Amino acid sequence: MTIALMACMFVATAALVYVFYLPGELYIGPRKTRLTFLKERRESVYENLRDLNFEYKAGKFPEADYRAMKSSLEEEAAAVLAEISQLEAAEQQIKGARI
Repeated sequence: MTIALMACMFVATAALVYVFYLPGELYIGPRKTRLTFLKERRESVYENLRDLNFEYKAGKFPEADYRAMKSSLEEEAAAVLAEISQLEAAEQQIKGARI
């Protein structure tokens, strides 16, 4: 009985250490800039537009819903593209000032 209890306690302790142990250094991943985020968002909006067009042609959406969703996605794409161009222009000015 005591051996079984000790084995259960050992397994429980090992599980807790495994779950909650944090190593000294964690790899979080590369840092994303606003420009990187916007480029990813642009690709996502374009993909959504392609999917919307495909589903509309397949007859899944009525004309009014399709037009409203397409307009919304196009507005979002335009806003994202405008911000990307602003950030790239600012980046070019910074690089030009360094030279």
